Amino acid sequence: MILEVVKYGHPALRQKGARVEKITPEIHKLIADMFETMHAARGVGLAAAQVARALQLTVLDTRGVTDRPSTLELDGKEADVAAFMPVVLINPEVKGLGDPVAGSEGCLSFPEIYAEIARPSQAEVRAINAQGEKVEFRCGGLLARAVQHELDHLNGVLFIDRMTRADKDELKEELDNLRDATKAALKEKK
Repeated sequence: MILEVVKYGHPALRQKGARVEKITPEIHKLIADMFETMHAARGVGLAAAQVARALQLTVLDTRGVTDRPSTLELDGKEADVAAFMPVVLINPEVKGLGDPVAGSEGCLSFPEIYAEIARPSQAEVRAINAQGEKVEFRCGGLLARAVQHELDHLNGVLFIDRMTRADKDELKEELDNLRDATKAALKEKK
């Protein structure tokens, strides 16, 4: 089922996600719905916060992106990113590695808004997958950027928080309009 992706201004985006203590049938259903939602929106990552669920859970799939390659290491050896996808990360711990590199980012919660965001070029990831198994990998390129972007969501941090002041000022009107429209829609639902 395709879920509603909440937009900037929705309070769920600023909530820190709770740890997932048990992988239940409801969690499996949420994961399936999140993948369906992300693919329908042509995204590469989706955090539970973006579908108004305050949980440490994100889904990723970079297979459709060919102009921004990803790298992957499993057990210290180069691995096939496409074969590893799609991936579920529950209660992830992510450590950025390498110097920050600026790259274009967008977000499904900020339709049609993009900015250059500086993030470490690689990331070391530890998490649990949908089967409750430990997952550990090192990644680079788009996958590293996406993992770090989604981890931010799990902690209530948005990509606009990482924009330069100049980019934020340039996008101020669009951001204010999106926030105000979201808040107005939330008021109507009450």
